[in-house]
Amino acid sequence: MQAYQDMVYSTVVRLLGRDAQVEDIAQEVFMKAYENFAQLQASPTQGGWLKTVATNLCLNHLSRYRKRWSFFSDMRRDNDDAASDDAAAFDVAVPDTLLDEIEAGERAAIVEQALADLPDRQRIPLVLFHFEDLPYAEIATRLGISLSKVKIDILRGRAALAKALLAHAPQSAAGGHA
Repeated sequence: MQAYQDMVYSTVVRLLGRDAQVEDIAQEVFMKAYENFAQLQASPTQGGWLKTVATNLCLNHLSRYRKRWSFFSDMRRDNDDAASDDAAAFDVAVPDTLLDEIEAGERAAIVEQALADLPDRQRIPLVLFHFEDLPYAEIATRLGISLSKVKIDILRGRAALAKALLAHAPQSAAGGHA
């Protein structure tokens, strides 16, 4: 448990954001691991199994609350659809060296905070794509949304994340633009 607790917790936090259920779901992952201890004890894929269980439990939790999630997504959709034709809204260049001057722990905290600040409809597909390495089609299937919605939400999430990172970057790394 000690070897994987940070990985499991960060996976759950990335998917659920600031949801009160984060600790409960992380705990449930390890309860399932305990139930399957005999099979996992000598398995070289323990970490992958735990990450998959954490992802699936998060997606199950989110699907239970889909009505609430859909309601807020639909409320914002009218405003978002008007901006979806504006490609400039997504054109936020972030230099590769943006956070180089910040120590690794602080850099990770900035990225995690920026992810947590994203709305669910952007954060969840973005995390599933970039952190869980799921293809667009599988994300669409798991979330019960269209493939084009997944792509747009990931694109918008990247733009919002880039803006948040630029806001936290040191002045010299951001080229004086904070």
